[in-house]
Amino acid sequence: MEERQSEKWEPVQGKLMTRWAKEVNPDNVLPEYPRPQMVREQWMNLNGLWEYAIRPIEEKAAKYDGHILVPFPVESSLSGVQKPLRADQCLWYRRTFAVPERWQGQRLRLHFGAVDWQTEVWVNQQPAGSHTGGYCPFTLDITDLLNDGDNELIVIVWDPTETHGQERGKQTLKPQGLFYTAVSGIWQTVWLEPVPQHHIKSFRLVPDIDQQELRIHIEACEAAAYEKGIRIAYGQCRSGEILKLQMENPRLWSPEDPFLYDLTLQLVENGQPVDIVESYFGMRAFSIEQDQKGVKRLCLNHVPIFQHGILDQGYWPDGLYTAPTDEALAYDVILTKKLGFNMTRKHIKVEPARWYYHCDRMGLIVWQDMMNGGAGWNHLHHIILPNFFGAFKVKDNKYKTMGREDPANREQFRKELKEMVDTLYNVPSIGMWVPFNEAWGQFDAAETAAWLTEYDPSRPVDHASGWHDQEVGEIKSIHIYFRKLRMPYRIKNRTVVLSEYGGYSLLERGHVWQEGKEVGYKRCKSREELGGAYDKLIRLQLMPLISKGVCAAVYTQLTDVETELNGLVTYDREVVKMDPEWLEKLHQELFAQN
Repeated sequence: MEERQSEKWEPVQGKLMTRWAKEVNPDNVLPEYPRPQMVREQWMNLNGLWEYAIRPIEEKAAKYDGHILVPFPVESSLSGVQKPLRADQCLWYRRTFAVPERWQGQRLRLHFGAVDWQTEVWVNQQPAGSHTGGYCPFTLDITDLLNDGDNELIVIVWDPTETHGQERGKQTLKPQGLFYTAVSGIWQTVWLEPVPQHHIKSFRLVPDIDQQELRIHIEACEAAAYEKGIRIAYGQCRSGEILKLQMENPRLWSPEDPFLYDLTLQLVENGQPVDIVESYFGMRAFSIEQDQKGVKRLCLNHVPIFQHGILDQGYWPDGLYTAPTDEALAYDVILTKKLGFNMTRKHIKVEPARWYYHCDRMGLIVWQDMMNGGAGWNHLHHIILPNFFGAFKVKDNKYKTMGREDPANREQFRKELKEMVDTLYNVPSIGMWVPFNEAWGQFDAAETAAWLTEYDPSRPVDHASGWHDQEVGEIKSIHIYFRKLRMPYRIKNRTVVLSEYGGYSLLERGHVWQEGKEVGYKRCKSREELGGAYDKLIRLQLMPLISKGVCAAVYTQLTDVETELNGLVTYDREVVKMDPEWLEKLHQELFAQN
């Protein structure tokens, strides 16, 4: 009898677990199709138990240490390993797979949702390709490396975290305070997909509500849009043309009505379809326009909309970067909507494609951060100057001071920024790009924002969230903690967004990562005290700023993360610290001020 994978694995009992941890099945890990906007019928999920080894960089893994549950990072309890990966080590993975007979004659593509950080892939002892960057998907064509029968797949990962200066978010090898446990190796779904010799590789969707059309940048193709199963538009294009679908009187996507159209794309040769993919899109427009009083406002479909969001870091106590199940992944989006927010700021992390799908279908606007990197935290530039001398302008072209002295490091940032935008461009719910946060690794923000605006003119850009503002672009972005909310200096005819505020913390015993080391910006002793403080913050401080020109606000934060306890819900997602119905009602009053 074949040994089931579940007999080789059990999670390491971590400091804190979510209710979904017990639903993780090593024989069927994250079984959902991982790419909702480019779906093909045939695919093979490679999640599950792989062999693993941790070795010094110069040493080959001749033997393996045991089994790891992919795609949970090696540091997580759900991986079954829960060991750190040092900067002088590599993480090795190994498994075998067989190609189904029905796939014969097609090209075989190997997909990685994300691997942190530098990856080498080998198939049958031959190099298949490599990738650098820990947050975006990559694909390798492995057709010419395959054998009949079983095939060996080896993945080798080096992840030096903060010791190398790469884009890493809040990961650290020494977690404490505002910095969290590092994530290394495979942390999103791995899968195989057969495709024809000529196939659809990528496409870009550009909804235009003014012209009532969807423009599709793609090779020679046919396309059809569907509304509730009924075909409402059809178009085709030759090579070098833009395919246009006329969308008469389109139903516009919004948080109140997150309507999505279905889309079918067909690659045709000699009158016959050779490749078909299924997708979806939303008809919507994000812009900045003046209201009746001449104040520049964030607009959705040309209508001013006050965006009240939550800071969402996407960490899990048992899976770290990887949610235990798709239900868990969707839960955070569901909760955000239930609490009355219409926007979320995805904080210095890129999520799996399914998370964005949940935002699309539930109607949650997303502000997407780029991951921060560089040499790291600078006490002068990250604490003293912005919090005590915020009125002073700090130029960000002093690369050594900003932790970006290495030209290769700056170039890698640009490469990964473009990769992120390309990966997420078609997501209807993304309404803002945020390339830099609180000056962590910030450099040439004005030039970066100008490039980003030209590359994707369909979304606003917050060039420097919090600090250091270079006084460019259309958005003045501020963070306010420890003091009363107020209008900023040097607005310069830009839209004002309060891109972080709040951070009120409450310790919920029994739901804490590590008691005795809690951090937060304003500590409350009870749910009643927290609710009262939040009520005053919204009514007495935030509401009056809307009429003065504040167009959006992002509260810190959705969940506790490790020792940081300023979430509206505990890290294990078990306790919502304020009554959801009361919060939703209060937030509706806030929106009424717009």
